[in-house]
This record gives sequence, C-alpha cells and structure tokens, in this order.
Amino acid sequence: MKDLAAGLARRRRAHLYRSRRVLSGMQGPELVVDGRPMLSFNSNDYLGLASHPEVITALQRGAERYGAGSGAAHLVSGHGAAHHALEEELADFTGRPRALLFSTGYMANLGLVSALLGRGDEVFEDRLNHASLIDAGILSRARLKRYAHADVDALLKLLRARHGGGALVVTDGVFSMDGDIAPLAGLAEAARRHDAWLMVDDAHGLGVLGEQGRGSLDHLGLGRDDVPVLMGTLGKAFGTFGAFVAGSEELIETLIQQARTYIYTTALPPAVAEATRAGLRIARGDEWRRQRLRELVGRFRAGAEQLGLPLMDSVTPIQPLLAGTAERALAWSRRLEERGILISAIRPPTVPEGGARLRVTFSALHTDEQADRLLEALAELKP
Repeated sequence: MKDLAAGLARRRRAHLYRSRRVLSGMQGPELVVDGRPMLSFNSNDYLGLASHPEVITALQRGAERYGAGSGAAHLVSGHGAAHHALEEELADFTGRPRALLFSTGYMANLGLVSALLGRGDEVFEDRLNHASLIDAGILSRARLKRYAHADVDALLKLLRARHGGGALVVTDGVFSMDGDIAPLAGLAEAARRHDAWLMVDDAHGLGVLGEQGRGSLDHLGLGRDDVPVLMGTLGKAFGTFGAFVAGSEELIETLIQQARTYIYTTALPPAVAEATRAGLRIARGDEWRRQRLRELVGRFRAGAEQLGLPLMDSVTPIQPLLAGTAERALAWSRRLEERGILISAIRPPTVPEGGARLRVTFSALHTDEQADRLLEALAELKP
C-alpha cells in the first residue's frame, strides 16, 4: 500500500499542499473566511450574480415548485420543464440549434470528447487547457497531441501529420489561469483546412465577453460554423452551478445517446435550473456589469504598471501576478491575508513549473476603493 502520509509530507515540503477554507455567508467581494472578514479577489463570480436577489428568489420559487432534487438522470425521470426551458434559452443565447445540460463542466468535457472520439481518432489540445479537457482527451482513447500554448503554427504542424480517423481540436476560450484569449480565428481556419472539428470550452468567456456576454467567439466575430462545438459553465458568470454543450441537432442527439457522463448522472436540481434562467436573463441585459469589469481591469493594470508588478498579459477579469516559485506565491498570499485580502496561490501542477502566481479575479461588484486597497497591499510585496 502506498505511503499516503509520506506523500502528503512531500507536498508540504514542496510548498504544494492545498488547504480548504470555510466561508460564511454569500459570495461577494467581502467574505467571512475562517471567522475573519476578508476582501476577496478570489472568485469566478465575475458578474456578481451568485448573491443577486432575483437569482436567489428564482431558486427559492423553483424549490417550492419542483422540490430540492431532480430524483433521477435526465433519461430516466429527471428531465423537467425547468431543465428544458433553460436548454432552449441557452441555445438562443449561443445562437445554436440545441443545448444540453450537464451536472458539471468537468463532466461535460469528459462526456463530450469521449462521445465524439475513440481509438483511431486524434485530439489536438493546447498545452494550457483546463485539466478536464486534458483528462477528456486521455479517457477518449484517441491519440492525444498537445501543441504549444496559443500557437496556431504548432497546431498546423500536428494536423499535417495526421494518421487518419476523426480529428478534434480542443481549446479553452479564455484560459483560466492566464486570462488570455485563445487565437480562435486561426484555430478555426486550421481545423477547417484539415477537416477537423473545433471545440471551445468558454467557461471563463461566457457572460464576460461579447455582446450580451455571448463569450469569446462573439468577442472575436466567430460563429457556429467556425466553432461547431461549444461548452460553457453556469457556476461562474451566471452565478449558479452546472454546465452545457451547445451545437447542432445531430451533436446534441449524439451526446444524449452516447455521453456517459450525461446518461449515468442525476440531473441538476430543477430549482438550480430556474436560478440559472434568472442569472442568464440578468447577464444578457446588464451591460453595465461587463463595462464595470473593463473599468476595474483597466484601473488595476494601470496601477500595477506604475508599481512595476509582474502582471501577465490579460484583458479579462483574470489578472495573474507571476511569482515564479510556489514558495514565493504562498508567501505573497499569506502577506495579503495579513492585510485582510484573500487571493489564493496557484501552484504546479495547476500551472507549469516556474509559473506559480497569484490569480487576481475581479467581480462587477468590486469598488474602485477596493481595487486601490489591493494595489496598496501589492505594493508591499517583494518582487
């Protein structure tokens, strides 16, 4: 039997040990963490909808109408009117014929890639893709080929060496740890030229970028012909929980028949679907939330530049501050915590060796004063 205690000790010595924190109250810029008030720049609740009164009311009314749970998988007796309505609204939002709900983004990616590919096929992935996408490629049993981050030429080289079979190019739309946007136009052209499909996981773009928050594809002027397969999550900008895939009638029907993580999993509680419908309506209509994020990011980046802070290049609410080593990232996080500011240290294997960082994230509910307070605290960190 593997020595688990020794493995944990090694993680501690390498500054890679992770610890959970206990939060009290609702999500928002100001939290109570382990009993202590903290200013948080640590959440993916980009539009500030997780605690929105209309979203909460929709959840409550959904529970009153449908109960606390769905009771079964979608294909048994768990697919309710709330799920169906949300799928139709997500299809309209993304400009695609159909959408299909999954219980989590991880499960959506595993089910999607495994349903589309198998032995003899090939999947091409950005090296900085989310872990769920990498795992999906491995579990699909297709040949997994990884290209250098955001490097269309590197992808083209791999595509030219294809051995036949089906081919799927997979990328994040907005990379969750770097905050940069994938070169989707170039990836779409490369995939089209080599008879491959392009799949985009836009978990961190939807709600934040594009008209009405339609995401990185809309931001870059791309449509469903350029990107046949779109995955999105509901637990970030939309403020609730779950995920979906949007695409053609044939794609969604194929997933219903073949995606094991859809077939063999209990459906989301209908009340969560009702809350998500409210979050989606607010996200589409409240353009001020996206404008506010742009203002905050601009203010923060200007202040960080004046301080000479090692920020990575990003126009999204994800603003990585590069520390280099895991030890330094942890030290920075602890220094900020002493100042009452919560920002987690991101360390390998979540990011590459030498790429440990603080992942600063903004919400539309942050104030200018809170952003300035963060800059004041960051000014005291040693580069």
